[in-house]
Amino acid sequence: MCDKGRSIRKQSILVGVAIVIIYVLFTNLSDIQKNEEVLSIGDEAPDFLLTTLEGKTVNLRDYRGKGVFLNFWATYCPPCKKEMPFIQNQYELFKEKGIIILAVDVAEPQPVVEKFALKYGLTFPILLDLNQETMDLYDVAAIPSSFLIDENGKVVDRITASLTESQIADYLKLIVPESEIDKTSITQ
Repeated sequence: MCDKGRSIRKQSILVGVAIVIIYVLFTNLSDIQKNEEVLSIGDEAPDFLLTTLEGKTVNLRDYRGKGVFLNFWATYCPPCKKEMPFIQNQYELFKEKGIIILAVDVAEPQPVVEKFALKYGLTFPILLDLNQETMDLYDVAAIPSSFLIDENGKVVDRITASLTESQIADYLKLIVPESEIDKTSITQ
């Protein structure tokens, strides 16, 4: 009887281990397939439809011909709070050079975002991604995350870290539209 009990336990353990192995293999296969869908440099930036704090509907394609700095953030994120004044400063320097900043707040109530924007004096468009659909579309796993999109709607770079003001300036220089005169004259 003891041998039969041990045999059943061994079989149960083997079945359990087999289930875990199958689960891990299936999960890894799913991750590999998902990674093939991740937005890469040179890809067309996915279009989206979001609303600004003022209630205006914004499409990414509305900004063709401009360089777009697309930033995903939230008011509760310390690195986001730190970089927002830098983004605002650089927006003031680059907005006349064909650059638009689109700051996509992730899943926060509008009054919270409005209070933050007012406190920090933000003048670039702030978009509300209440259901995180755009965040998912861009496969954003952590905030802050930023995408550089050129005048033709192509992804130039993806940044998944907080940025300094000089880094923001350097990145914005990369997406100044060709139609702008003398890119090298842009200063901080």
